[in-house]
Amino acid sequence: MSEHHLKTPLTDADVEKLAIGDVVYLTGTIYTGRDAAHKRLADSLDKGEALPFDLKGALIYYVGPSPAPPGRPIGAAGPTTSYRMDSFAPRLYGLGLKATIGKGKRSQEVKDAMVKHKAVYLGATGGAGALLSQRIKAAKVIAYEDLGPEAIRELSVEDFPLLVINDCRGGELYVQPDLASALA
Repeated sequence: MSEHHLKTPLTDADVEKLAIGDVVYLTGTIYTGRDAAHKRLADSLDKGEALPFDLKGALIYYVGPSPAPPGRPIGAAGPTTSYRMDSFAPRLYGLGLKATIGKGKRSQEVKDAMVKHKAVYLGATGGAGALLSQRIKAAKVIAYEDLGPEAIRELSVEDFPLLVINDCRGGELYVQPDLASALA
């Protein structure tokens, strides 16, 4: 297990050096999106429309944050269960998305797409949304404002703590019992 401090956007070289169990501290811009936003992204792609952000080197955090308290850019921002976006993820990886952030297992189709397109799946700690939000320095809605918490937001993060769950070589932390127990 290694520790990496990465800046966005991510490159193939960034992703290739990551292995399951590695800790990543991410700084830069990430985007939020859940089920409804992913459906709209897919609809836009089907219509040949431009997406609200460039997927090349991008990361999508599966989160629906709570309202921002006074003086903060965002409320609690804990991860959403990722498998709900599995039908959309392979297509987005194919268009340049380099990482998704969430919690829980991914489908085989998503894992295969990560290998094919040199991408990773990063885990954020469930139940720690208030703590994670402290690493978010700015947040603004950039698309689908009518979706409320599920709108796409552009987040500026600093040393956002993540764990590599699936790497670009097909490794999966959840099926490595020795490594998973060492992290417990």
